[in-house]
Amino acid sequence: MTLYINPFSNRARRMIERMAEPEWADSERSIFFPVDVKVEEDGFVVTALLPGLQPEDLSIQIINETVSIQGEIRDKSQANENYLMQERPHGKFCRTFTLPAPLDSAGTEASLENGVLTLHVPKAEEARPKMIKVTSK
Repeated sequence: MTLYINPFSNRARRMIERMAEPEWADSERSIFFPVDVKVEEDGFVVTALLPGLQPEDLSIQIINETVSIQGEIRDKSQANENYLMQERPHGKFCRTFTLPAPLDSAGTEASLENGVLTLHVPKAEEARPKMIKVTSK
C-alpha cells in the first residue's frame, strides 16, 4: 500500500509533527487544561484551571517569551477498588506557549487558589514601552 501525504493539509502537518515528537510527549500531552492569557501594559496575566492540584504538584518555567507549566495529577484510587466509571485524568502534563514579548522571569509571581493557577508575568524591561521626553534647544 502506498501512502500519499499532502504536506499542506492540517491532518498531514499534525501527523508529521507527532512523528517528530519524543515518546514521552504523548503521555504528558494527554491531559489538557484551559488557559487564559490577558495582556496588560507591563506584562501578562496567565490563568489556568488545575482543579485538585497543590502548589508542590506544579513546576513553572519561563525562558525568553516561552511559559511552560508542568505537573502531575496523582491517581488517588486504590488497586482493589472497582470502578464503574473513571473519567478524571491522572498522570503527568505539560503545557507550553509563547507570548509576544520577552518576559522577566525573576519578577513572575504565581498563586494557586481553589484550583485556579494565576501567573503575573511582567515583560522584560527592554520590551516595556518607554516615554521619551522632548525638549527644545
